[in-house]
Amino acid sequence: MIRRNSQTGVALVMVLWILLLVTISTGAYTLMARMDQLEAHTVLWTTRARLAAEAGLNLSVLALRDPEDETRWVADGRPYELHYEDAVIEIKITDERGKVDINTTDERGLQQLFLSNGLEPENAELLAAAVLDWTDADDMVRPKGAEVDDYESAGYQVGPGNRGFIMVEELLQVIGLPWELYQQIEPGLTVWSESSQPDPAYAPVEALLALPDMNLEDATNFVEERHSQDASKGLRMALPNGQVAMAGGPGVTYSIVSKATLPNGVWDQIEATIRLGGNPEGAPFRILRWQEGFHH
Repeated sequence: MIRRNSQTGVALVMVLWILLLVTISTGAYTLMARMDQLEAHTVLWTTRARLAAEAGLNLSVLALRDPEDETRWVADGRPYELHYEDAVIEIKITDERGKVDINTTDERGLQQLFLSNGLEPENAELLAAAVLDWTDADDMVRPKGAEVDDYESAGYQVGPGNRGFIMVEELLQVIGLPWELYQQIEPGLTVWSESSQPDPAYAPVEALLALPDMNLEDATNFVEERHSQDASKGLRMALPNGQVAMAGGPGVTYSIVSKATLPNGVWDQIEATIRLGGNPEGAPFRILRWQEGFHH
């Protein structure tokens, strides 16, 4: 009788263990299914946000090609908001003519840009000369500049390109350029304007700092005032040095930031530099630079 009760007790314990394992397994499978569902929803929402941001980019091109001056969007970095399906899209367009072209800006303009961003005068001169030595086609070292021997002495694996910059990011290869400084000035740089100095009618704060007699406070106030004006009536503003900034005709190359936000807060952003004009595929513009990424 005792042996039978003992066997019954062991069987009961085994049944309880089996029930526990089944419960754990069921819970694990349920959790995995829930996680898969959440992941699928995340992919779905972020994909929708990215497609809405792309729609914003294409709608921006239409606004830039508007033949009417009164309704054409102004490419001076001011924000435009529109609704596409259930997404809210914020768009900022900057004419590349408003940026500092690191291939064509002279030494004085580069020095002013670096000075305005906190470099000491001596360091600003050295860095400006190094940038010009990077882009010129010869191996002659300009005063306070740097060529291949200087790069090798500093431990660099490669020397200057001796050609124009193909992309703004190449500026990081210039000897003596701090990463923090690059982060500060990058929004105001370009390789596509081919102008000797930025056009203040379209320039962001970061580019205005390359102009004479300009500081951060003046540049910020200038941009805020410019954005507050009705561009359809023509922009006409004076810089601190007395130079008059007037918006000209439509440009060709633009940087566009298109951020789409969905009702649940998921958003995606596209940053692209485009050049208006047809391409072999029949599109009304060509993409020169493209960055994207989603956040939620």
